[in-house]
Order: sequence, then structure tokens, then C-alpha cells
Amino acid sequence: MAHDLRNLPDDYVAFWRERHFPTLTTLRRDGSPHVVPVGVTFDPETSTARVITRKHSTKVANVLAAGSDGARVAVCQVAPGGSWATLEGTAVVRTEPEAIADAVARYAERYERTPEPNPERVLIEITVTRAMGSVRPA
Repeated sequence: MAHDLRNLPDDYVAFWRERHFPTLTTLRRDGSPHVVPVGVTFDPETSTARVITRKHSTKVANVLAAGSDGARVAVCQVAPGGSWATLEGTAVVRTEPEAIADAVARYAERYERTPEPNPERVLIEITVTRAMGSVRPA
């Protein structure tokens, strides 16, 4: 089920604040999907999803290989009982310390733990263009 990004249901937004373990899908150079578990945060006000990671990860290489316009990606999470949510959009890699610090703070809030400092950390920032899913009452 597709959702209007300008008017997301409250339960859908809440689902992205709960502690789940999503996956990020990027595309390899040959077009095949690379799917890995990640921590992700979603800001519905700006339609932005954020993933912190190491700068030498495959997911970062895949995003960078797409060029300056960014890479088409998706983050998805599921929960027992049939709830699921997918955010699709265009990802870029950000290295600015203030952007990374903001993403780490958002991660710490969602996952209730602050990641260890990592000088290799970068941010995959996704401009969300499509939201899909079905969130069922707990």
C-alpha cells in the first residue's frame, strides 16, 4: 500500500520510531541487489532517512558508484504480526561532521544506544520519494 509522504499515517510514522532492524537495498554495478541489515532513522518532516556506516562498506561503494545524482535505494522493515514499511528514494554519501553527528544522535534516540566513535563513519542520506507499507495494531 502506497502512502502520501505529505500525510503519512501516525501509526506508520510511529513504526519508524520503534526499535526494528531494517534492511538497506543498494544496487551493485551489475544491477543486482545488495541487501544488508542496518540501523535507519526516518524524519517524516523532511522525508529523509539516514543510515550511518563505515566509509569502506559495500553499500557506500554502491551509492558512490551511481554518481553525483545519487543512487536509487530502499530501506525496509518488518515486524511480527504482519507490519511492514518500505521507504524508497535517492541516496548520497555525506561526510560532513555535523551531518554525521546529527545522524548518530537520531540513531541513539531510536535504538537507545550511542554507537562507539568511529573515524571511518559516514552517512548515507536518503531523500525519500515513496513510502509503502501496512502497519497493524500491536
